Amino acid sequence: MLERVGQYVLVLIAAISLNFFLPRAMPGSPLQFLAGEDVALLPAEDRQALLARTGLDQPLMVQYGKYVGSLARGDLGYSYQANKPVLTMLMERLPWTLLLTGSALLLSTVFGVIVGALAAWRRNGWLDHATLTSSILLDSVPSFWLGMMLVALFAVQWPLFPVFGARTPWSSLTGWANVMDIARHLVLPVVTLTLVSLSGTFLVMRYAMLSVLGEDYIRTARAKGVSERQVLYKHALRNASMPVFTVFMLNLGTLVGGAVVIETVFAFPGLGRMLFEAASNRDYPLLQGAFLMVTLSILAGNILADLVYPLLDPRVRVQRG
Repeated sequence: MLERVGQYVLVLIAAISLNFFLPRAMPGSPLQFLAGEDVALLPAEDRQALLARTGLDQPLMVQYGKYVGSLARGDLGYSYQANKPVLTMLMERLPWTLLLTGSALLLSTVFGVIVGALAAWRRNGWLDHATLTSSILLDSVPSFWLGMMLVALFAVQWPLFPVFGARTPWSSLTGWANVMDIARHLVLPVVTLTLVSLSGTFLVMRYAMLSVLGEDYIRTARAKGVSERQVLYKHALRNASMPVFTVFMLNLGTLVGGAVVIETVFAFPGLGRMLFEAASNRDYPLLQGAFLMVTLSILAGNILADLVYPLLDPRVRVQRG
């Protein structure tokens, strides 16, 4: 256990270092975005004052040391562009991302498990062929293209859902009307994210079910006269769920930063879109804060999986015992 904790600490230290150095390895300088396109016309004193205000005039390792020291105090700094605390900005966007990615993860897992199990149960039937072909097709489609097609069809051609955002602009809706307004804005991004992430769960569930259905205990159960319904739900589905749980926990860890493209396409006010804007503006503190939150969510997902595995699979308990 101590060895695993040490591994997580090393990963966190490495991730914190990469979060600091990677944004600074990008081409371009935040000075251009702080001072505008006329940065070349600024007097040298003004440029130096801008660099001093953001701490960019100091050596890189000095900046790194101050960054680590601020993290130890729980201070993520201030955004260059918004001049607001980074932690405040992250907390404002996080609920929207969790709402979007959490809904899509739940839907893709439920549909992936159901359809994957049915496809394996009816192997080589029309349902198996149709779902397998569809999943491969969905897996090969770029998420931004699928999102734009859904917008073209269901927001432009047939104006059933809003084109962008999470709420109707300048509206003063409250209560149930506000909930319905948010739900209508969620439909297209959630459907897009669900479709592009569905194939992973479907394929894992299908192959896990096919593997389980070939086991001796399944043949024994059938030889004893156990009904097909009991074989499916009591023996096959339960034992095939472990690989799907692994996929679910891995996806759970990426909830925070897994929707950058979708949020950008639909102008959804989540962390992914903020991450894209921060990268475009070379807003180093905001990038570092967003990367750190993504890193922590992935580590939390892995730790949770390590804790839950022994409860679900007795073989893991035996190995660790």
